[in-house]
Amino acid sequence: MIPELFQKKKQLLSFEVFPPKKEEEFPEAYAVLDSLSKLKPHFISVTYGAGGSRSKKTVDIASYIHASLHLPVLAHLTCVGNTKADITSVAEQLKEAGVTNVLALRGDRPSYMTDEQFESREFSHASDLAAYLKATTDFHIAGACYPEKHYEALSMTEDLLNTKTKVSAGCEFLISQLFFDNDYFYRYQELAQKSKINVPICAGIMPITSAKQLGTTVSLSGSSVPKALSDLIAVYGDHPQDMRKAGIEYAINQIRELEEHGVDGIHLYSMNKPKVTAEIVSSI
Repeated sequence: MIPELFQKKKQLLSFEVFPPKKEEEFPEAYAVLDSLSKLKPHFISVTYGAGGSRSKKTVDIASYIHASLHLPVLAHLTCVGNTKADITSVAEQLKEAGVTNVLALRGDRPSYMTDEQFESREFSHASDLAAYLKATTDFHIAGACYPEKHYEALSMTEDLLNTKTKVSAGCEFLISQLFFDNDYFYRYQELAQKSKINVPICAGIMPITSAKQLGTTVSLSGSSVPKALSDLIAVYGDHPQDMRKAGIEYAINQIRELEEHGVDGIHLYSMNKPKVTAEIVSSI
């Protein structure tokens, strides 16, 4: 049970992985997981395809982490393109695989959804999914939070209210969207406490090892880029090995400072790169 780990450990370390797109890629995915498990994370989370397009692969990877690696696993579950029957089916598969922790997410709108389908969906928000899971399963439920505000929220006040609704619906801990400036996270912690969001919050960190990766990451996450990081790109962006080293060092410095500030946990977006992850873990 992941929530119990927060009570037993001062600070948690966890990794996020994504399932393979093709069946023939599973052996490589399992090898990645084997490598990551040797770094002794407190848990590993597994992402979920848009609209549940790769839900079985998520279940398979989560099952391997639980049954073969004997590590707590957090299975992502998105609801934007799913009915209650769909969610129930995946929940049953996860339960059969021994998974007891899920991250309740709305998810991005699938490209195939028409406006009519999107407007009439059964789950409007992640909090609706959390409430449904709380009422129909025995899962321990986590939720997402956004140090720089969710891009659809009109204000940070509205965003915090939405997060509080998730917690009231059943989320026992939160994992933050990635960020590159720790001040955003500290501010969010303070605002969350003032809003009486009294659950552990893991800081989401993604190491940037190439200039191209930063552009993709920012466009998907909406995270801002501080001058220190943009300066790294300017200096090392055209030198892959130097950029890799500088990006890893940037992430290490972020994590060290967060740990000194007593963060509840560090959630590394590993991008299925065990070598990069290992370099970071060895330094923290």
